Amino acid sequence: MTQQELSRAKDQDLIFSVEAMKRAAALARQVAVQTGTAIVVSKDEKIVRRTAAELVALSGAGANKAGAV
Repeated sequence: MTQQELSRAKDQDLIFSVEAMKRAAALARQVAVQTGTAIVVSKDEKIVRRTAAELVALSGAGANKAGAV
């Protein structure tokens, strides 16, 4: 769903779902770093495994925004 489609949505749950998914992704990255485990994400339409060390390195570079990690 595009940002334009979301802005026209009538269902409040749908509108706020994007922010909720961003918060969940950030929490998943945080837990992965704390526990030393990897996570699997979609990046450029590919499945990518990110280790805890990669997540730490990426977060230091400011690249841990939604969809970037």
